[in-house]
Amino acid sequence: MRTILIEPTENPKVMKFVADYNLIPGSLELDRDSDISEIPMAQELFNYPFVERIFITANFVAVAKQDTVEWEHVAESLKNVIEDELLANPRVYLQKKKEMVQIYAEMTPNPNVMKFVSSKMLMDGFVEVKSRNQAQGVPLAQAIFTEFDFANEVFISDNFVAVTRDNSVEWHQVMMAVRGYIAEYLQSGGEISNIEAQKHENPVEKIINRDYTDDEQKISDILNEYVAPAVENDGGKISLMEYDAANKTAKMLLQGACSGCPSSTATLKGGIENILKQFVPDLVERVEAVNG
Repeated sequence: MRTILIEPTENPKVMKFVADYNLIPGSLELDRDSDISEIPMAQELFNYPFVERIFITANFVAVAKQDTVEWEHVAESLKNVIEDELLANPRVYLQKKKEMVQIYAEMTPNPNVMKFVSSKMLMDGFVEVKSRNQAQGVPLAQAIFTEFDFANEVFISDNFVAVTRDNSVEWHQVMMAVRGYIAEYLQSGGEISNIEAQKHENPVEKIINRDYTDDEQKISDILNEYVAPAVENDGGKISLMEYDAANKTAKMLLQGACSGCPSSTATLKGGIENILKQFVPDLVERVEAVNG
């Protein structure tokens, strides 16, 4: 309970109710025509018909009354109201409920990468930060790099953050700390990225700055329909970067958890290559990986 002291003023119509801390920066002067929708204390005080005006500044609330009542009959009641309201809203204004953000950790096929999945969408598209000196403009990545020395890369996409560690730690040692830090950062309203997110539909355009040929589009469509959802579920991203028609070779851009993953080559050969051979056998006989 906040302790409030009652202090008379030189104006017999005005009484001060003094707190032991500063209530707000600046000041507020309110009457019955003021917008008090975000000020519960004022709402409660104006429920008393004899209260004419309220002035809030520094560490006190000053209340002006009508002449129909005496302070000795109402001061304690107003004091109790102010104490109760400051207990609920210490800074006078209605406290906004923080959005609860749930984070859970998910292993990926790459043992160096852990995926931290959020209950809220983080961005439409993705941002990949491959090193600490590339983190400018991505506050969430900067925060992770600053907090955790072992973090090497950060990949943010849709509703998850994939963090790549170095060999100084194992994930079972630090997973809870990273999960808690990301949850707290997001719940406190921390910025995620100030740079434009790359779009999922055709991110390769940002890399090679060209449109797909008809054959490349056919390969890309197969990737998007049959491969990309599973890869993104593991915290990664796969795109067709280059196609060699003469050798029927498709080169894949691997990003996020897929980049540098020990199992990515096996996945390409055993899975993606077989899928492409099945659906477009006249176009693809071999696939190669290019780490993003």
